[in-house]
Amino acid sequence: MSPKSTRGLLGLVTLTTTLAMTRAFQLLPAARRAIISTSRNHAVTRSSSYIVGDMCNSRISSAMVIGTRHSLMTRFMSETASPAALSDERKAELESKIKDKGDSIRTLKEQGLSKDELAPHVAELLALKAELDPSSVSPPKKKKPQQQKGQQNQKKQQQSKANKQQVEDAESDYITPRAENYSKWYNDLVRVCDLAETSPVRGCMVIKPWGMSLWDQIRRDLDDRIQEHGAENAYFPMLIPKSFLSKEAEHVDGFAKECAVVTHHRLTDGGEGKGLIADPEAKLEDPLIIRPTSETMIWTMFKKWIVSHRDLPLKINQWANVMRWEMRTRPFLRTSEFLWQEGHTAHATAEGAITDSKDMLNQYADMCEKLLAIPVVKGAKSPSERFAGADETFTIEALMQNGWALQSGTSHFLGQGFGKAFDVTYQDAEGKQQDVWGTSWGVSTRLIGALIMTHSDDAGLVLPPRVAPVQVVVVPIPPKKNDEEGKVELNNALDKLVADLKGAGLKVKVDDRDYVRNGAKYFEWERKGVPLRIELGPRDVKGGVCVFKYRVGSEGKETVSLDEVSAKATEGLDNLQEYLLDSAKDRLAASMNMMATYDQMKEALEKDEASEYDGPGLYLVPWKCDEVNEEKIKEECKATIRCYPMDVNEMGMAEGKKCFYSGEDATHMALFGRAY
Repeated sequence: MSPKSTRGLLGLVTLTTTLAMTRAFQLLPAARRAIISTSRNHAVTRSSSYIVGDMCNSRISSAMVIGTRHSLMTRFMSETASPAALSDERKAELESKIKDKGDSIRTLKEQGLSKDELAPHVAELLALKAELDPSSVSPPKKKKPQQQKGQQNQKKQQQSKANKQQVEDAESDYITPRAENYSKWYNDLVRVCDLAETSPVRGCMVIKPWGMSLWDQIRRDLDDRIQEHGAENAYFPMLIPKSFLSKEAEHVDGFAKECAVVTHHRLTDGGEGKGLIADPEAKLEDPLIIRPTSETMIWTMFKKWIVSHRDLPLKINQWANVMRWEMRTRPFLRTSEFLWQEGHTAHATAEGAITDSKDMLNQYADMCEKLLAIPVVKGAKSPSERFAGADETFTIEALMQNGWALQSGTSHFLGQGFGKAFDVTYQDAEGKQQDVWGTSWGVSTRLIGALIMTHSDDAGLVLPPRVAPVQVVVVPIPPKKNDEEGKVELNNALDKLVADLKGAGLKVKVDDRDYVRNGAKYFEWERKGVPLRIELGPRDVKGGVCVFKYRVGSEGKETVSLDEVSAKATEGLDNLQEYLLDSAKDRLAASMNMMATYDQMKEALEKDEASEYDGPGLYLVPWKCDEVNEEKIKEECKATIRCYPMDVNEMGMAEGKKCFYSGEDATHMALFGRAY
C-alpha cells in the first residue's frame, strides 16, 4: 500500500470511528462522560499513534486498520454501555432514537446511498444499540494471514449479509411515513399494530385480537341502535341455491362475477397420486352460492312469515360473514371475505320503506360521528352506483387523510322488486292482496379501515376513546428489589387507582409484565393507539400523584393527584374524543372544493393516486344526471360520483346552475372524487 493510499484510508477510518464514537459519547449522561473521558481519550490517542506509525512503515494492511477500528468501538462500547446504570427514562429515550435511526437508514437506502456512505449511520445505530444492550455488539474475529483470497471474499459476503440483516432487524417494525407512501403506511400500520394479516386463503385476512376488539366495540354500539330501530337479530344459511339468485335479474347481474360457487358435496381419492378430488358422483343439481349478501334467502323466508298487514313492518338483522371474490385486496377495505351486519325489512307502503332506509342511514352517520369521531357526508347514489336491484341507494361517505373518499355504509330502498320476485304479499285491512315494499342496509369491517385512515399518524394507531378497546393503560414502575414496604404501598395505590377508573366506567388495563422494559411498554401501547397512559412509581405514591400521557391532543406529561384520577381521566378522554372529531371535520371542510370547473378537477385528479398523501380532496359541483357522461369522467380522470349530498340538494342549491361537464341545466349537486 502506498503512503498516499494509506493516508486516504486512515482518513476514512478516523472519520467513521470519530463520528460513531462521538455520537455515542454525546448520548451519555454528563456524569458518565466525565468518568470515562480520560481513559477513552488515552485509548484513542495510543491506538491512533500505533496506526500512523505502522502505516508510515507500510507494515499494516487495510484489514488491520478496520480491525483496529472495531476493537476501539468495542472497547468504547464496553466502557460506556452499562445496563444497570441506565434509568427507565434513558432506556425509553434510547429505544426511540434506535427506531428513528433505523427509519433514517431505510430512507437513505431508498435514496440510493452506497454502503460506504451508509457506514457512519450504521455505526451510529450500533452505538445506540450497544449502549442499550452491550451484548448486541461483538468484535469481529481476526483473520488469519494464511487465508486464501476465495475464503476472504466468502467471509466478506457473509459479513455483508449479516450487516444487512442487522439493519433490516432494526427496521422490522418500521411504519412508512404517510408523506412517503400513504398506501404502504396503511399496510404497515395494519401489520405493525397487530390488527390483521394475510391468510393462506388468497384474498382473505386473519383479523387479530386487537383488530377484532375494535369490531366488537362497533358491533356493540350498533347492535343497540338496531334493536332501538325495531329490528330483531336472526341468522340465515351462508349457502344460497343458485336458483334463488336468478330470481331477481338486476341482483344476479350485479353479483354474478363475484360469486364463489359450491358444485359438489364431498371429496374422494383421485387415485394414481392425484390426491383428493371432487367426487364426480357428488355433483349438486342446484349449485350453492356462498352468500355475497342475503336478500334472496331472507325474502324466501319472508314469504312464509308475512301473511297479513298485521305482520308488517317486519325488520330482521343478521351479523354474519359474506364472500365477494376480489382480485385486488386491501386489509379491511376490500377483501374476498368480510364481516358485516345486514338489515332487511318489509313494509306495507313505499313511504314506510323509504323512511326506514333513511332512518338507518342517520343511525350509521350518528354512530360514525359519536363513536368513531368520523364526520360523513350523507347522500343518494347516482343510478349507475346503486345497489343491484335497488330503486334508491343512500350512502355515508367519509374522507380519508389522502383526500380519497370511502363509502362507509349504505341503506337501500328496494321498492317492490324483491317482493314480486319472491311472491311476498300481504292481505290488507280490506282483505285485498298487496305486494310489500322492502329495504336493506349494512355496514362492515370496512369501518375499521376508515377509523385507521381518519385519525392515525406516522407513530401508529390513534383511537378515539369511545371505540378504544383499552382507554387507559396503567404502567406501574416497581420499587427496588428489597423494598418490600414500597411494593406494598405501590400495590395498594395501584389497586385503588384502577378501582377508581373502572368505577368511572373506563376500560382499563394494567401492564405489569416484569419481563418487558417500561420504555418498550410505552412504545407498544402508543402504537396500538391507547388514548391515555398512566405511570405510577414509588416516588409518585409517596407524593400522592401519578403521571398522565395522552396519545395525541396534549403535549408532554401531566402530573395528577391520585384523588382526582377518575375525574381528570374522564374529562381528558372526553376532550380527546372532541379534538379528534373537530380535526376530522376541519379536514373535510378544507378538502371540499366548491364549484370547480371540470378541467380543474380533471387536472387535479387524473394523476392522484392512493399512495399520495394529502391529495386534492372532493369536488362539489352542479351536475346533470347522465350515465354516459358519468362513465366518460371515470375513464378520463378516474373520478366517480360519491353521492348527491342530501343537505345541499334538499336546499335546491343546483337550481339555476349549469352542469360543469355538459353545460346543460343541472339536476343535482354532485360530490365527485377518487375513492377506495
